[in-house]
Amino acid sequence: MTDDTFIEGPLYEKRKKVYPQSVHGPFRRIKWAILCVTLGTYYLLPFVRWNRGSGLPDQAVLIDLPHRRFYFFFIELWPQEVYYFTGLLIIAAMTLFLMNAVAGRLWCGYMCPQTVWTDLFYAVERWVEGDRRERMLGDKRSWSFDHLRKVALKHFLWIMIAWWTGGAWVLYFADAPTLVKELATFEAPFIAYLWIGILTATTYVFAGHAREQVCIYMCPWPRIQAALTDEWALNVTYRRDRGEPRMSVKKAEAVRAHGEVAGDCVDCHQCINVCPTGVDIRHGIQLGCIQCGLCIDACNNVMREIGRPAGLIGYDTDINMQRRRDGKAPIYRVIRPRTLIYAAAIAVVGSIMLYTLATRATMDVNVLHERNPLFVQLSDCGVRNDYTVRILNKGAQRSFALELSGLPGATIRVAGVETGPDGKPVVEVGQDQTREVRLSAQVNPAHLPQTSREIEIGITDIAGGGHASASDHFIPAGQ
Repeated sequence: MTDDTFIEGPLYEKRKKVYPQSVHGPFRRIKWAILCVTLGTYYLLPFVRWNRGSGLPDQAVLIDLPHRRFYFFFIELWPQEVYYFTGLLIIAAMTLFLMNAVAGRLWCGYMCPQTVWTDLFYAVERWVEGDRRERMLGDKRSWSFDHLRKVALKHFLWIMIAWWTGGAWVLYFADAPTLVKELATFEAPFIAYLWIGILTATTYVFAGHAREQVCIYMCPWPRIQAALTDEWALNVTYRRDRGEPRMSVKKAEAVRAHGEVAGDCVDCHQCINVCPTGVDIRHGIQLGCIQCGLCIDACNNVMREIGRPAGLIGYDTDINMQRRRDGKAPIYRVIRPRTLIYAAAIAVVGSIMLYTLATRATMDVNVLHERNPLFVQLSDCGVRNDYTVRILNKGAQRSFALELSGLPGATIRVAGVETGPDGKPVVEVGQDQTREVRLSAQVNPAHLPQTSREIEIGITDIAGGGHASASDHFIPAGQ
């Protein structure tokens, strides 16, 4: 049996450069507003100050790796609280699913970093080289001084935007004004310059050159969301029942004058010209369509000029497309089982995080039994066990009294620490700090247990009365 399958030509279509045309309308204004808010927040947030008291950083948002802290305005997270980031990831995923269930690729079209920065790079390109027609003609002409000047200016501005993008990122990991000064005087750590270089290169390549190729070939979300969507989700849709058959404006007028049907689509290609990925929305939902809504603005502008109703292209559902073909009125169901499940998951996880954040303790203790040796046999036949006790203080400077329970007759001592009036060792821990001490638990022969005994080492805030404890074991001789 012979295989007659034959593939001719390349397996991948050669890229056709996209020249998006500028457009005006409500969706374009929404995208501008989101771009200004998101990029403005990203670039300026490191310079926002927040007073946390003496000895603590005053940067509102800071990832303090040397001290293993994450600060977000009034919230301070420690390494032991990494589960909050897990909760945020779950909420982000559920929010993405909810957005898709309600209106398709809202994230891709309006809030994705690739979309936002590419939009900004396109704006710079239009400002320097002109709109769609001028850019296309410029690429076809031979190189001239004027064309070279424009291209050089465009790439210079792109690199400056990309450079500040990388520079803003590293400012979240150190005091922003101080780091800016160190970067300007070449006194910053090498790792800062390295990451600025990496992020500058990736932003410049992705937003300036790869552009729609990132959405089509690199990003997994278009493929994932296709499996999550349903027939009730709103998507940017060409209303074929109204637009077909396509024909020019004059021909459509003549056809309608004879009482025949003519579609509202005049085949002007404006919906294609404004698309940042070069998609023809009239072919239906496609992998390259990021649902940005610019084709809606373009089509509505054309419909307004030719005196036809707006909405030939708009957000609609597969259900309504079929209902319109059947002559029925459209229906919309934003609230349905999957949107309720996603919203409930967001509410539950968010509520748990808020509750744990509001009720979390500002003190904690960890205990580690010394391994070498496990116990020490004393001259009076008593036994001593040693422990490393780490006290975490997430508040102002406090004094903690150490105590041991579960082992009758035991006495405890802490090296280098004085005892209080009640005989308990008192440990001072600075504001927002941890302190390790070595605790020795000693039992005389009369009270020595025969087998390993579970004990509890606790700390008590002398001023506030708060308490925290951790369990371990006391090991007698021969165990």
